[in-house]
Amino acid sequence: MSDKKNGKPRRDMVAVLDLGTSKTACFLAKLEDDGWPTVIGVGHQPSKGLRSGAVVDIEGARAAVAAAVHAAERMAGGMVKKVFVGIGCGRPATEQVSVSIDTGGREIGPADIRKVLDLGKDRRPPADRELLHTLPMGFRVDDQRGIRDPRGLYGKTLGLDLNIVTAEAGPVRSLSTCIAGGHLDVEAFVVTPYASALACLVDDEMTLGTIVIDMGGGTTDIAAFQNGALVFADSVPIGGSHATQDIAHGLSTPIAAAERIKIQYGGAVAQPGDDRAVLDVPQIGAPEEGPPNHMPKSLLVGIIKPRIEETFELVRAKLEKSGLAKSAARRVVLTGGASQLAGADQIAGSVLDRQVRLGRPRRLRGLAESATGPAFAVATGLVLYAIERHDSGGLAELAALAPPKTARLRFKTERKPQPEGPARPGMIRRLGTWFHDHF
Repeated sequence: MSDKKNGKPRRDMVAVLDLGTSKTACFLAKLEDDGWPTVIGVGHQPSKGLRSGAVVDIEGARAAVAAAVHAAERMAGGMVKKVFVGIGCGRPATEQVSVSIDTGGREIGPADIRKVLDLGKDRRPPADRELLHTLPMGFRVDDQRGIRDPRGLYGKTLGLDLNIVTAEAGPVRSLSTCIAGGHLDVEAFVVTPYASALACLVDDEMTLGTIVIDMGGGTTDIAAFQNGALVFADSVPIGGSHATQDIAHGLSTPIAAAERIKIQYGGAVAQPGDDRAVLDVPQIGAPEEGPPNHMPKSLLVGIIKPRIEETFELVRAKLEKSGLAKSAARRVVLTGGASQLAGADQIAGSVLDRQVRLGRPRRLRGLAESATGPAFAVATGLVLYAIERHDSGGLAELAALAPPKTARLRFKTERKPQPEGPARPGMIRRLGTWFHDHF
């Protein structure tokens, strides 16, 4: 990011961009002297040119990006050069791989760690897919797995278990072209449910096993965590906008009216009195001053519920295919704008047979109340990822090898402290310094 007065890069700031089917959001954050970030610029616009998270109209998507970024720039008084971008399109997929080197039975040192890390990072996906993340899950010394720091140990082989996250190349490149058209460089792509998890999960959830389901406008994104590491990521091409379209068709009302009705009155589970509650529903093609139709709220619930059930049934199928359906991850955290539909958590619990809670992102300093809800979980998580990467000298993903308390950056918030309190900034700095000094 550059200062508008002199155009010089400002290394204490980061910019993030969340391109969703429903909205495009940009957050600008500054790293303060105490090590905590403050959001100094926010811009969000209705999305254009996106369907199910993928670009279908370059010019429309570019215009939405430009509007969101410019609004954040005006608020922050600076100009964006590079952005961290959340990505949910391109059918994200994970693959767990292992690499190893021969250490000859001697003591393992920093040079060995650097060598095996480089070997893991050199893994390349097929030509039709783009690499998004290479996430270390743990070292191995001979037959001993799950080692976080192998320095000083002796063994014949040093191995590294990795989780590689990729996406289809076409959608990723289209997104890159869209962003480049706004004279922006992509600092890094971050798969959206991973960003949501950074914003919403507590350390125990990451360690003991949790599935994050981010219910966006055009897609529902899934991420599973075990032992503090991301082990699975995927998505289904259904989101809140599909429920809006169902309402528009079912009630013969304009799309804009269907969205308003969904937000104000929508629910996925019937409540006592729904048959008696009457909604005013504008009709397609009717004059604005004409009388609306009157329909019971129970009809609205009857339209929304099947779509939400279908969404979680597709999520369950993804988990079953991955082998996670019967895993130790017995907890689900819902986030994203569509998760705010009343009763969505109940349906998720029933379909997935798991404990479910609604996840709200931590409130970063400087962030207005209107930008702190589940709909902004991805943008918040992107700030956490970007600042951690900034603070650890560009090695944010290697921080996954740290103990759970320092596995990811914790920030002061404007809320009451979480049960698992924030880690001191110095802990992350020391982790980044260790990697920088030795590698």
